[in-house]
Formats: sequence, C-alpha cells, structure tokens
Amino acid sequence: MQTTADVAIPADPLARVIGQHYAVDLARVAAMQRRHFLLVGPPGTGKSMIAQALALHMPSPDEELRVVHNPENPERPFVEVKKRDEVLKEQFQREGAEGDLIDPKEAPVNVVERLGYKCVNCGTYSSPRERVCPKCARPKTTIQQGAAQNPFGDILGGIFEVTLGQLGGRERVTTTRRQFGNEEVVVYERAGEMVRILDQKALEKRREMEKTSPRKVLVPVNRQPYVLATGASETELLGDVRHDPYGGHPQLGTAPYERVVPGAIHEAHQGVLFIDELPQLGALQRFILTAMQEKRFPISGRNPQSAGASVRVDNVPCDFIFVGACNIQDLPHILSPLRSRITGSGYEVLVETTMPDTEENRAKMAQFVAQEIAMDKRIPPASRDAVLAVIEESRRRAREGDKKEKALTLRLRELGGLIRAAGDLAVTERSRVIETAHIRGALKRARTTEDQIRERYGSYTAGVGTDISQAQKETSPYHYWNTHPDDDVQGYG
Repeated sequence: MQTTADVAIPADPLARVIGQHYAVDLARVAAMQRRHFLLVGPPGTGKSMIAQALALHMPSPDEELRVVHNPENPERPFVEVKKRDEVLKEQFQREGAEGDLIDPKEAPVNVVERLGYKCVNCGTYSSPRERVCPKCARPKTTIQQGAAQNPFGDILGGIFEVTLGQLGGRERVTTTRRQFGNEEVVVYERAGEMVRILDQKALEKRREMEKTSPRKVLVPVNRQPYVLATGASETELLGDVRHDPYGGHPQLGTAPYERVVPGAIHEAHQGVLFIDELPQLGALQRFILTAMQEKRFPISGRNPQSAGASVRVDNVPCDFIFVGACNIQDLPHILSPLRSRITGSGYEVLVETTMPDTEENRAKMAQFVAQEIAMDKRIPPASRDAVLAVIEESRRRAREGDKKEKALTLRLRELGGLIRAAGDLAVTERSRVIETAHIRGALKRARTTEDQIRERYGSYTAGVGTDISQAQKETSPYHYWNTHPDDDVQGYG
C-alpha cells in the first residue's frame, strides 16, 4: 500500500464498522430475525453506524400506508395498507387516466381560445395565466353575452370588459372528434403551459378512480428503511393532525384526512427506528414501548387548541425494529419495561472502546482512515507513513484514555477529526497526499478546548479563574458553578 487510495473499502456497510465484531454479528442476526437492539457505550464508537448498516441489511419495505376519507364521519379517517404490486398497478392505471400532453398549437383553435391560450382578437398564443393578450393588450377571451347586454354597459363597459377578461377562459373543454372512423368524446384540460387531452379510455379510467373515496399517501412504499428519531418531539415521534382555521369546512377548509401527518414510528414501518441518547426522550419512552408491543399506533391531533384535536386515525401500522443507544451512565434512565421488551425480543450490547494491537487490526485501522477520507471527499489520500502515525496516535489514546496497553482506540469519531484536520493542512499546502507532518500538525490543531486551557494555564480551574474578574466573583451567582471546592466563595444558599 502506497496510499489509502489503494485500500479496498468493503461494499457491505456492516463490514465497514471497525472493531465491533460482537455487535456486528448480533446486528446481522437482528436484521435477519427482526430483533430489537440496544447499544451501550461512549460517543464515537460506531453505534449510529451499526444501526444504519443494520437497516441496509433488511429487505425493502413492500407496504404503503394511506389515510382514506370517511364520508360518514370525516374526523375518523380510515387507514389503508397496500402491497407494492397493488401500488404499481394503481400507478399504471393512474398514468392511463392522465391522458397525453400536447402543445397548445396542436389543439383545435376553438379549444385553445376557450382555454385561454390563444387571443380571439389577434390570434397570438400566450400563457393561460395571462388574461390580457401581451400583443394587442385586449382580453384574450370573448365577453359573455349576458354581460354584453348589461343595461349599464355604457357606463361600466370598460370595467366589465377587464373583469370578464381576467376571469375568462375555462379549465377544461369537452368536445368530440373522429378517431379511426368513429366519433368519440374528448376532453381538453389546462396543464400549465401545455394542454392535456383525455380520450374515451382515459375518461373511463378517470371515472373509475373518482368512484373511490379520496385518500392520501401517509407513508410511501418507496422509502428508506432507516428512520433517525434522536431528539424527536412528541409530534415528530408519534404523528399529528395539522390545524385548519376553517375547522375542516367542506367548502372552505381542508378535509381532516389531508391534514394527518405520520410520526417517525409510522415512517419506520417495516424498517429500523433508531434513537440515540434514548433517555433524553423521558416519558415518551412509554409510547415507544406501546408501539413495539402493539405494532400499531393511532395518529391524533396533539394540540387541544387545534382543529385537529378531534381527528383520530386508529390502527396505523408501525411494525419496526427498534435500535436504541445510550451512554453507560444513562442506563438507569431507560424505562424498565422498555428494556424488558428489548431483552425479551432482542439484544443488549456493550460496545468496545479498544481492540488488540494486532496486524489484522492495524489493517482495519488503515481501512478506517481510507473510509474517512472517502466520506469527506474534500481531502487527499494518506500516505503509508501517515497511516502509521494515525495508528501510533490510536495506541496513545488507548493507553491514556482507556488504560489499555497494546491496544488501539475505537473512539473513532475523535480520530476521524484528526484525519480531517490533517487533510485540511495538506489541502492548504497543495499536497497531493496527507503526510506524517500533516498528522503532527493536526495533533496541535485538533486538541479539545480543555486540553488547550490546561496547557496554557496549568489547570482547567486556573483557566476559568483568569476569565472572571474579581467583581464578577463577588457579585455573579454564575461563578458558583465554576469555583474550586477549596475557594472561599459562597454560592446559592
């Protein structure tokens, strides 16, 4: 290997996870057997990457979720589940009902005049959005006979002419034509700058579609099987019904079924729902538990002041694999019933923070460097010596951070930051590869603020003390949280 450009990056996303063999093996089982998963360990050790890779090992979703208008009780829409082949069949039928698009100049003259594409005065073609002809500056469509006979026409004729000219033009025109010796009904519709033509077959298919109740796709069949819900609010997680200021009025408002919004638990149907920092959800964890148990969860309006509060869609499917992640210190804050559900139908894994310093694992570390560079796409490949320098830094961090000898760190997010900082140095120096000198330079640049404070002031406490004036120490209660235990400063009583 001369540079990391020579290192092969595995096509299997799980094979790109470095040093977590046990977790990766269980992730393969979880994807195949549809088991829940809890990953526990410090940040930057690959928990999110394992969850994403697990989702990519699952088959693509084959169900589409829809919400259907309920004519008898509009505020209780139905949920409808369609298989992929049914969705494709409907798409084919819908395409047949959409007709053909033609240029306005290809349509009959009387049709395009009535649709507002052609001026009846000078014959100029223009957009139907322009009610006044751009050439002759007169209304493009003819004035209705009733308006022309208005008794106040001599006084308001100009107003009527402008108003009717602006409102003139139809959305569709029905006529007949001869096709293969037979006369058939044909409809011409506005379609932006084009004209849509619907023949007899298209009209029949459209009539069949109009017989069904109106519906809205809630979760499409073509979707990603991985849904990230870290830090999601209650509405983002569980769904909601949007507010309508007209209360869903049939003529003015928006129908209740059109205002239903799916939550992350519904979007993850037949896929993976991943939540990092799981304890941060707090009481919302119980809803995750209910969804895992029932595999269905209703969508309702969650704001009592909203018009959507009275709308509810029951039995919305949410059959997902749950993958949660947290730090070790946060384990007690995960609801016991939720952990019981995970262990009863899945696995809990404590991720590794180091791996043995072997030749095989050093090759894995070289693969990691190549992967980080490939994902960044803005930095050059690293030389062999630069990779060896990264491996040496990995040894040092395992020794100082995890107190492990002859080991390599798996806190790879921080190590990835070092590689990017070195790559940025190489770019600024117009170097084609990342060299050892760039790694050394990055070690100075990629230090944490705490390390910089300790180097400059000797300790973190001393650094904080130099940043606060004596007056602040005496008057600001904020300083209470930054004082050393030995300081004679009184905080909140």
